[in-house]
Amino acid sequence: MKPEDRTRKQINAPGTYSRPADRPHSAVREDTIEYGFIGTLQNLKYDYRDDIHDRAALEQNFREKFEALNRVRLTDAEFARLLEEIVTPDVFTAARTLRSINAFTRDDGTPLNYTLVNLKDWCKNTFEVIHQLRINTDYSHHRYDVILLINGVPCVQIELKTLGVHPRRAMEQIVEYKHDPGNGYTKTLLCFMQLFIVSNGDRTYYFANNNARHFAFNADERFLPVYEFADEDNRKITQLDAFAERFLKKCELGQTISRYMVLLAGEQKLMMMRPYQVYAVQHIIQCIDEDNGNGYIWHTTGSGKAL
Repeated sequence: MKPEDRTRKQINAPGTYSRPADRPHSAVREDTIEYGFIGTLQNLKYDYRDDIHDRAALEQNFREKFEALNRVRLTDAEFARLLEEIVTPDVFTAARTLRSINAFTRDDGTPLNYTLVNLKDWCKNTFEVIHQLRINTDYSHHRYDVILLINGVPCVQIELKTLGVHPRRAMEQIVEYKHDPGNGYTKTLLCFMQLFIVSNGDRTYYFANNNARHFAFNADERFLPVYEFADEDNRKITQLDAFAERFLKKCELGQTISRYMVLLAGEQKLMMMRPYQVYAVQHIIQCIDEDNGNGYIWHTTGSGKAL
């Protein structure tokens, strides 16, 4: 999400960067965060796709991944119709489609049951990172800093700011762009976005995507609910690279989306489990696996026991 006249980063070779030259100091600092972050993701075995910068390339990559996963070859007409069926402005519907076995009727009338990702083992999906994606729709012309693709599906967006700018500004931008008529979140594959991460390198926050009624600032201009990651001793992990090495490992990210995000049908809302809840669930599962007998869950009202 940068001004349209921003100069594209110079790429020496696939997966490597050269430091941008002739930039204002603040822009260099933000670029430094961005290319350093992408390097961290590459160390985590993400595939860096420097060839995906627009909607057409994003959809073509998704098509290749979809056909490989479902062992099918779609005609151009079938793929266009598939996109029409799955792209939706409803965040909850998109989240449910991402996690489900879905049905599609091919041009010859034969049924196709498909998934968008490998639901049985999220670790076996492809994990890719793209940056500076430009999406132009009817009324919106936005550019996104870093996006993580799972099997070609854009699932996580990371918006970065310079060290001197509070990440709240990135949160505000995301809210503003989601309210923009005809935006990419409603008109394109970006409708499958599950998580937003904002950071200035030193402070990092994350929060779930949602429909407008669950996605806004309150009267105190605080974004709710927003999370900071922590370890099992509840020590905050806010530095971007350290956060990535813990939270964005491929299998861990797959588990976060598939296990530790909850879809509340009654409210049509996506909820994130807080770090301490995730660790509690992991310990419960470990006790079950070790057959340690019965147990009980005790905590204060409002701590998230039901979740």
